[in-house]
Amino acid sequence: MGPDAIDNLHAADALLGAFMELGLRRLVLCPGSRSAPLALAALRRESQGLRLFTAIDERSAAFFGLGLARANGEPVAVVTTSGTAVAHLLAAAVEADRSTLPLLLISADRPERLKNCGANQTVNQEAFLQPVCRALLQGPMAGLHKASADRLGNLADLAWRLCVGVPAGPVHLNLAFEEPLHASAITPSPEAPIPRITAVELEPPAPIDPAVLDPDRPGLIVVGPWRRGAGATFVGALQRLVQRTAWPVLVDVASGLRGLPLPLVSGYDLLLADPSLVPPVDQVLRLGPMPASRRLQQWLQTLGQIPQFVITEQEPRRLDPLASGAPQDWGGLARWVNSLPQGEASLAARQMQAQWLEAEEKLQRHLDQKLPLKGPCTEPALARWCNRLLPPDWPVLLANSSPVRDWESYGARLEAQRTVVSFRGASGIDGCLSLAAGLAAEWGRLVLVCGDLALLHDSNGWLWRQQLKGRLLVLLIDNQGGGIFEQLSMPRENLDFERLFAMPQSVDPLALAAAHGVPGKNCNSLEQLPAALAWMVSDEQAREPMLLLRLKTDRAADAQLRRQLRSSGWEVGLGDS
Repeated sequence: MGPDAIDNLHAADALLGAFMELGLRRLVLCPGSRSAPLALAALRRESQGLRLFTAIDERSAAFFGLGLARANGEPVAVVTTSGTAVAHLLAAAVEADRSTLPLLLISADRPERLKNCGANQTVNQEAFLQPVCRALLQGPMAGLHKASADRLGNLADLAWRLCVGVPAGPVHLNLAFEEPLHASAITPSPEAPIPRITAVELEPPAPIDPAVLDPDRPGLIVVGPWRRGAGATFVGALQRLVQRTAWPVLVDVASGLRGLPLPLVSGYDLLLADPSLVPPVDQVLRLGPMPASRRLQQWLQTLGQIPQFVITEQEPRRLDPLASGAPQDWGGLARWVNSLPQGEASLAARQMQAQWLEAEEKLQRHLDQKLPLKGPCTEPALARWCNRLLPPDWPVLLANSSPVRDWESYGARLEAQRTVVSFRGASGIDGCLSLAAGLAAEWGRLVLVCGDLALLHDSNGWLWRQQLKGRLLVLLIDNQGGGIFEQLSMPRENLDFERLFAMPQSVDPLALAAAHGVPGKNCNSLEQLPAALAWMVSDEQAREPMLLLRLKTDRAADAQLRRQLRSSGWEVGLGDS
């Protein structure tokens, strides 16, 4: 005998209630019939503190949820119906896996009796996300209504524990629902408490001998992109380490640390074009993933047998693309710093720090001369001046490909810290507008810097305007195609470069945004940039949840400009007094 529709609703409601007891506060819902019990349960739980977002595009929904999860590190649920809807979650699940962000991906499914018999919209969706998820969890295959209160509570507990565990990441819950599916949303729900299982405490890693690096000798710190867990405790430990050792800090733009009162070196990608211009290094401490700079990675590989040590924040997976054999401690920087012997920085270390900072200072002065705020918009100049002109209390999301690399190399130093985000786990251009909307919804404000193809790739992200409570400002670098490919060394003879790689599109981005109710304007020169950015952040535009500023650039000319900045002239600048 099959269930009544109310049985499905009660089961779905009990499961969401169990998640809310564990701390779930945000759920992104996509439309569907098979997932109707979950949709109605989410609507009922909205009055109890669940923030409910809705989206017609599952891929956009998953990236929006990923943005929400990145904003405060807490799990977000994304609910879809069955079939190909589940497949659209894969790209965001891949990024959540590599970025260690907690996503609860909840899909409705057909019951087992409809599997492998040609039933409509019945696919092997339980296998779609499994390779990148911490676990695939399923309810009773005959239907979720068969689950007892104990089983529902245990299912929620297990999913939550795996989602926020070490490392955090996505978990897929594939839930079968038998028909009938559509109960009334006002049907009373049982009030019986849902039992809990006790979460297992994960054993911390065994401490690595702090003597793997010598704090009394000169050294270098390399900080990669942000990872979950690198918060105030991490920053405090880094400050104590620098005070103890005087080691300079090569810091990735997506670490969010630029602007801190530390001996920071941000122009290392340009400095390392000629490694003879920087002092020799005796030992290297690498924190988190590697920065994107290939020059930095190549230089680190040339250092030979000098000691290198990798510390991650609750990330036990290996992070050593250099294959250096460096030991790795995933217990966090604070634990290691606390184990160091007391002492003061050596004179040799302070001298090496001064040499790095002198090179950094001269490089930054040289870039100021080469990238003035005048003339046509160029991508290196935009990276430098947008960083300066935007108020520091506006966080920035950098899309992958050119924007994150340009801000890494050419972004000006800041007097105050700015939150800068880039999803470098898998480095895709998928979902950048939806990611930005999710961050803006949680933080209240955000600036997205992206290229024209990346924005078009996620054009359904404009639909978040209808329910976005925060403000999202989009700086569109419009270079008519894939500018990143202009920078790659590839032969052009007998190669239809525009068709095969650049792929320029004929869509007018301002018109497309306007069709979604998003105001926009053009900025045609660097002289116009200050006024254009002031317009975007002004109180007059505070009622607009989304704004678009189109910055037209020439990708071929910008590729040539980057080559010039990386290979000629700047050495002279470093030699100036």
